[in-house]
Parts: sequence; structure tokens; C-alpha cells
Amino acid sequence: MHEFRLTQISDTHLSRRLPKLTENFHRVSEHIDATNPDLVINTGDLAFDAPTNLDDLEFAKEMHDALPVPCRHLPGNHDIGDNPTAVSHAPKQPATEQHRQNYLAVIGEDRWCFDAAGWSFIGLNSLIMNSGLESETEQYDWLASELGRTNGKPVALFLHKPLFLNTPDDAELASSAVRYVPQPARHRLVRMLDAVDLRLVASGHVHQRRDFTWRRTRHVWAPSTGFILPERIQEVIGVKEVGLVEYRFTPDSVEVRYLKPPGLVDIGLDELLGRS
Repeated sequence: MHEFRLTQISDTHLSRRLPKLTENFHRVSEHIDATNPDLVINTGDLAFDAPTNLDDLEFAKEMHDALPVPCRHLPGNHDIGDNPTAVSHAPKQPATEQHRQNYLAVIGEDRWCFDAAGWSFIGLNSLIMNSGLESETEQYDWLASELGRTNGKPVALFLHKPLFLNTPDDAELASSAVRYVPQPARHRLVRMLDAVDLRLVASGHVHQRRDFTWRRTRHVWAPSTGFILPERIQEVIGVKEVGLVEYRFTPDSVEVRYLKPPGLVDIGLDELLGRS
């Protein structure tokens, strides 16, 4: 395969009780049907609140199964809970093995690797990092094995949380510790990735689109397909707009394009939840 077209969606936050998000997902599905990529990847937060309402995850599964092309998924904090971090309070819904098992039972694998168009594609569960769970150790072992098999191919990494804001050594503050892969897991992951030709890191979580390059690696933040966050919750870092990302991979190169499909609506969280 000399060309591989991939569409990344993220932070769909689906729930039967939130029809506005379902409508946005339908508009995304229509766009995917019209463009017919080789694969769709959802980089997490498929569900609105799966740790307290497993039906949200089951509904998200139904919606993704109806997409007209194959789809891979990765868990987000609204799917299995959030990372512990050393610099702020424990998350209200920490990632647990039970939440992860629920995700595996409903959605399927929480990490994956495949090759296409001369690239190695790796998807990681970023929410179990720093958790101390046995599955965290298992994932590191699995990742080391997969990285050892890339054989010089360019690598595209997909995960829910961005690795960092600007550089791996960004100071981790309490206000941002839950936004990026937390320390010390971040440094461990970055050291492992230094051994391969990492060309792309694609993430979601922040509900803003952003595109920057650090050293040889391009970092692409996908916007949410569902809603945008008010500034009282999150400052402007990139562009607050719903949408998706399209990629065209060819051997040794990748083209990236942000899109807002027709009919996709910039719903604010307060509007979504009926807050004044």
C-alpha cells in the first residue's frame, strides 16, 4: 500500500441523554461516508462518563460500529478514569483496572500496533501511566517489544493525552498536570521513543486543535467532535473549535488537514448541560 488515508476523531463524549452530541457524531459519520478513509481512529473519551454510567460506553460502541469504515479506539479519562499525578490532588475518578476491564469488554483492545504505507502505527493507553497497575507495566513491556520491531520505519503514535505542551521538560504545574502525560511516566515514554524514528504524535483530550513540531516530531492535537470548553475551565492554548483531522500517509511523509464537516456545531459545555 503506497498511500494510507486515516481520519482521527476524538472526545466524542457520546451518551444517550445528550442528543446534541449524537447529532454532531452523525455529521462526522456522514463526512466519513463521503470521504471513505482507510481507517478511523478515535483517540479517547468515546463516552461522556463511562466510569459512573457504563451505558455511555455501550452507546458509544453502537455509534462507532455504525461508521462506514473500520475504526480503532483508545481510552480517555472519561472512559476509564484519569491518571494519578505527583503535583496535584488525586483525580475524582482515578483509572482503575475494573474500569479498564469494562472498556475492554465493551470496546476491545486499549493498545494496538499495525503497519501501513511504510509506517508503524502505535496506539497507547495513556490513562494507566503513573497508575501503578499491573497493566501499566505490561504496556511498557509490550511497547518496548513493538518499538524493537519498527526496523527504521517512521512511527506514528496515537494516544489520548498530549505528551506535553511545548517540550518534554515543561514544568508540571497542578493546573496542567491532568492535561498532559504526567511525570515521571512522560520522561520514561519519551526515552523509549527516542530509540525510533518518531515522526508524529496524535492526541486529543484538550478540546482544542493545535499543530507544532518539536525536534523531528510533529505533534497534532485533534479537536473534540463534541463540544468546546469555556475559558473558566480551560484557557486558550490552540483553537477552540469542533472538528476532526485527516491524514494522508505515504512512505516517509504525511500530510495533515484539520476539517470541520458541514453541519458540525460548536456546542459549549455550559449550553450542552443547560447551564446559564
